[in-house]
This record gives sequence, C-alpha cells and structure tokens, in this order.
Amino acid sequence: MNATTALAIVAIAALAASLPYWLPAAVVRLRMRIFTRINGDEGIAVPGARVGAEHFKSLYSHPAARGRSRGAALSDLFWYWLSPGAQIHQEHLECGPRYEEVAAATRRFLAVPKRGAEELAARCMVRTLRREVHGQARLVRLRDLMMPAWAEFFYQLVFDERCLSTARELIVANANDVVTALKCCGLRHMAKRDRLTRFLAAKLEAGFLRDQLPEALSVTERALYLQGVFFNTAVVQMSEAMAHLMMAIAQHPSVQQRLVAAAGDDRYFDHVIAETLRVYPLFGISHRITSEDISMDSGIALPKGSVVCFNHPDFHRTGYADSENFDPDRWEKLSARDANYIPFGVAANRACPAQALALVALRAAAREVLQRFALQTSAAHTRALPNRGPCLFVPRAGASDDRPHRATLAFMRLRDRWEDVGRSVTQLFLGTFMVWHARRLRLCERYFAQGGT
Repeated sequence: MNATTALAIVAIAALAASLPYWLPAAVVRLRMRIFTRINGDEGIAVPGARVGAEHFKSLYSHPAARGRSRGAALSDLFWYWLSPGAQIHQEHLECGPRYEEVAAATRRFLAVPKRGAEELAARCMVRTLRREVHGQARLVRLRDLMMPAWAEFFYQLVFDERCLSTARELIVANANDVVTALKCCGLRHMAKRDRLTRFLAAKLEAGFLRDQLPEALSVTERALYLQGVFFNTAVVQMSEAMAHLMMAIAQHPSVQQRLVAAAGDDRYFDHVIAETLRVYPLFGISHRITSEDISMDSGIALPKGSVVCFNHPDFHRTGYADSENFDPDRWEKLSARDANYIPFGVAANRACPAQALALVALRAAAREVLQRFALQTSAAHTRALPNRGPCLFVPRAGASDDRPHRATLAFMRLRDRWEDVGRSVTQLFLGTFMVWHARRLRLCERYFAQGGT
C-alpha cells in the first residue's frame, strides 16, 4: 500500500467517523429548503421580523386569528398526516355550530375529578410497567413504552371500561403510525388507521356512548371524532409529554433525586413538568388564518387571509435568563401567566381542553415510574424526539451505583448518533415524498371546495 492510498483510506475513515456530527444538521437544512420549494414559502413567522415575541400572546388571542384550515396550503399537509377524519378533528374545525357541538362533547368526556384522573393514570401506568419492563436494567424507547398506558387511559375515559389487548393494540398501531409520519420517519399506513375506525364504529353501532357524542354526526363521523381527538392527538401528545419528562429527569440526576426524596411534593413536580414543557413544547408550529384584517395598537397590521405561523419553541426560549438551561426552580418566582409560556394555548383562542386533566395524569403516571425505576440516558434529547427517547430503566433496588451501566450508556450514545445519520436521510426522502403527496391530494382544499364547513 503506497502513501497516497493510505492517506485516502485515512481520509475516508475520518469522514465516515465525522458523519454523526454534521450530516443530520445538514440534512435538516436541506429538508427545509425542499419543503419550501414544494409547499411554498407560506406564512408569517411569529416571533419574527414582523411580529416580535412580545406580541405573540396578543396576536394568538386575537379574535380574527382563529381560522384553522380553510385558506392555507399548509393545511393540506396536516390533514394528510392526521387522516382519516381531519374534517371532524376538533383542532381543525372552523368556528361554527359543528365546532361548538364537538367541543362540548370533548368537555363532557374530560370532566373527570382530579382524584379519578390520578388513580386511572396510575393504574394504567402500573399495568404497562408490569407488562413491558421487568427483571434487570432494561433499555427502552420511552414513547413506545408510554403509548400503551395512554391508550388504556383514554379508552377507559371514553368507554368507561377496561381496555382489552385487542383495542389497545389497535389504538397503539394507529397512534404510532400518525406520529411516525409526522416525524417523517415512516410513511403513513391508512390500513392501520382504518382498522381502528371500523372498530370504533362497530362499538358505537352496538350502542356505546349513544348520548355522549355530537348528535349531528353520523356513526362513521363519530368514530372519526373519537379517533382524532382521543386516540390520535391525546394518546400521541401524552406519550410524547411523558417521554420528554422522563428524558429530562434522566438527564438531570439532581432533579431525579429530589423528586424521589420528596415524593409527595406536588409543587416541585409541577415545576419540573412546567420546565419540561417550556424547553420541549409539544407543539412546534401552529398555523392560523386571519378571518378579518388585523390592526393592533402595537402597529401590527395583517390583511385578511394571512397565514400566521406561531413558533412555540422560539417563543418559549425568549425572555428567560439562561433559557437553554433546564431549571425547574425558575418557576418558584415565575408565573406561567406572565412568562412566555403557552404549552396548552390560551383561553381566548381554543386552549387545549385537556390541560387540567393532562397535568394531574402526567404527574401521577410519572410518579409510578420513579417509584420503581431509576432513569439514565445518554441519548440526544430534542423537541421533535425522532429517536423516541432511548432510556435505561434500572430497578430502584439496585440504583445506588450507576457504574455497572456505564458501558450500556456508552453503547446508547454511540447507537443514537449513528441512528441519527440513517434517520436524517430517511426523513429527507420520506418527508419530501409526503409533502409532495399531500400537495397532490389537497385533502383540505378539496374538502372546502366541495362545500365542507
């Protein structure tokens, strides 16, 4: 082997070894350019050059910034990801009688006493842990682990009966398919989603929930309503929230120790949850379409039909000291009302109806995990969580010394970095295809063009 060949081999090896450090970020930038090229450079970014973070809440709350889907090309993509039944989904319904009836039905389902929600969340989490995590220390993907628990939780909330394995598997398959497509880590599989629709329709036809659901909807539409609100959005969002919370706790041993030592301290636990949702908000971008011209005292003027894209991560990182630092103690002095913090939206513009239920259920479920396991992770933790939250669960009885698990954590770190290389390329190609396919199908545009409301 001559010197030139040896140098070429060394250069190739060095390039290959460096891939995890630069390729994923480069692919993300390329994805954004392709997205803009296919889908159009639509939307006014907030915070941004035209609207600063100081006006985020006031614009988000404005009565003329309530359009949900009609009139935005971006809506076609969200409808594509959330199909079937995006036209029934509470988040995407335009203001009017149908929305009011659907929203009222959702509030009825969510009207659960605090103690009842805590007990149900705890029971579902305990059953999941006993079924999925047992024996010695075990590597898990947090989002995958949490989905069955929240599938059971919302099934029992809706149908008032324990969720059997058949229903749980259908719900998890549906929710996992939705979130995997949203992350551009896999194509959507409508057959998985349609199976859940048929299952729910069959239950409704058998007489379940006759008086709970919106009267104006057909049986199929009622099934799609349940699927979209509870078995897509609710299951996915609570699973993601739990995964973020567990990852943050695993990455901050002092926080974990304090939570375990003061197991009954709701105030501190709530601060940890608030800080998790600040740093890792469940919403990335939410878009609204202005129904009228907007003219605000601050000088902001937006014409009717503007597509406003609210960037929640950017907003949550503005106006804080050491905003990138995970610090639950900051909430000792901060008020969520006064801070740049809206993890569940705002009351003036369709705040998440599950906010109160979600917070107490999240805390109760997380406590069950921490009582049984010490959490450790060396994987990357990002808001999008495409790696599904790799984490090591160590039974509490053997958690006093983490040295035996250093090799496992080193393996996790190395695996996560190299998975990110392959995943970023997958997201590039599949994301590009789905954006193109959504623009071709134009599900939202066609719905309204055909007289949908």
